Amino acid sequence: MKPIVGVSGYVMTKVSNNLLNFDMNIVPKELTDALRNAGATPFVLPLSKAKEAKEYVDQMDALVLAGGEDVDPLLFYEEPHLNVGEIEPDRDDFELALIEEAWKQKKPILGICRGLQLLNVASNGTLYQDLSIYENLEVNHIQKTPWKYATHSILIEENSWLGEALGTEQVVNSYHHQAIKEIGDAFRPVAWSKDGLIEAIESIDPKQKVMAVQWHPELLVKTVPEIKNVFTKFVDIIDVK
Repeated sequence: MKPIVGVSGYVMTKVSNNLLNFDMNIVPKELTDALRNAGATPFVLPLSKAKEAKEYVDQMDALVLAGGEDVDPLLFYEEPHLNVGEIEPDRDDFELALIEEAWKQKKPILGICRGLQLLNVASNGTLYQDLSIYENLEVNHIQKTPWKYATHSILIEENSWLGEALGTEQVVNSYHHQAIKEIGDAFRPVAWSKDGLIEAIESIDPKQKVMAVQWHPELLVKTVPEIKNVFTKFVDIIDVK
């Protein structure tokens, strides 16, 4: 039986979408395709109230947190930096509730880009609100090259879920102006860019199968074929009830 994976996406509003005069719940097709090809049955979670999170988590075997807007800095007790982009407090609230419930039910979680950042904040971690604050910045983390191409390398901890999936060095794409500053107390870093930014994390508690990456593996599966192992590894650890 295939595992059921809930994918929490984002809302494209009629303001940001100038082609249609209504809001849409969306996730990248490449993400649901990658999960399907890895053997899962994904379904998209509409943006909902935090109190409804348990109803959704009860129906899934695992959770994926997709990329999107900036995480609200007030969640980690900082005033917004001048370069903070669009935030969506309703999405933050809903996804934090999803994380809490999935964690409680010990259901696997995979975070992608913003998903990594929100997992870290949910575990009392903090973020660089903009990479202009990061003193050791040497790598371009906001590539101008299309996202389907890798543009920088990362080093990976051998004894980690990502090391098992990809080995100790890999090339990735990169489109983020925020990043982990202080690691959350439930996680350990397992990959880094060459300028020292955290590129992947995993839960310290082996009973919690929670992992996340700062990049977008779903957009690389055609140009860097081994990247599909991220999704295969995640799907393989899901227990189907």
